[in-house]
Amino acid sequence: MRVYIGIDPRQPVAFNVLQWSITRRTSKPLAIVPLVLPTLPITRRGLTDFTYSRYLVPALSGFQGISVFLDADMLLQTDINELETLIDTEHAVSVVKSSQRFEWPSMMVFNNEKCKTLTADFINDENNHPSDFKWADSVGELPTEWNFTVGYDKPIDAPKLIHYTAGIPHFPETKDCDFADAWRKEFDSMTGNCSWLELMGDSVHAELVLNNITEKRKAWQSRHTVN
Repeated sequence: MRVYIGIDPRQPVAFNVLQWSITRRTSKPLAIVPLVLPTLPITRRGLTDFTYSRYLVPALSGFQGISVFLDADMLLQTDINELETLIDTEHAVSVVKSSQRFEWPSMMVFNNEKCKTLTADFINDENNHPSDFKWADSVGELPTEWNFTVGYDKPIDAPKLIHYTAGIPHFPETKDCDFADAWRKEFDSMTGNCSWLELMGDSVHAELVLNNITEKRKAWQSRHTVN
């Protein structure tokens, strides 16, 4: 499975937390690809750098297999491979069909072979509106728990994919939003798994660094020793 994440350069921490939440829960090998706009043949701009670039995912996947697109301001709380049991390959794309129609494209599961209309030329053409999904023969529906939009959806006990639509809890303005603690716990898990010494153990690298620290301490002490 390939997972593509829309990158907003103004908040890289969102991407880092999301990709970590995916990586540490997956039961199978997968590829996580950041959509970095300057590297893509998309010249059309929208509200974010990935407003339109997200629709290039099937082309980037060679129009083969299944690919997932996710907005960066999300948090996964389960194995992403569970999606495989929910996908009907008769559909070109599957989304959570929430009442907020504009949120449908924030999480998409593409059946890439059925999405060959989505070329760079099609996406860049301002006469086309990919978010209307008219390019798809049919659009499958995923359970709400796979794109729970904070601030819009009624709270549920255990959403599988949380979407912090008004901003990740990293910001003071959204630090008390629903499921803020889940995001902060994931952030802490990403940044504080172990100490440097636990990581390096008895390696030669650890010995080199520790010896260097010892020598620097001795040098400092010799300069500050009162005769």
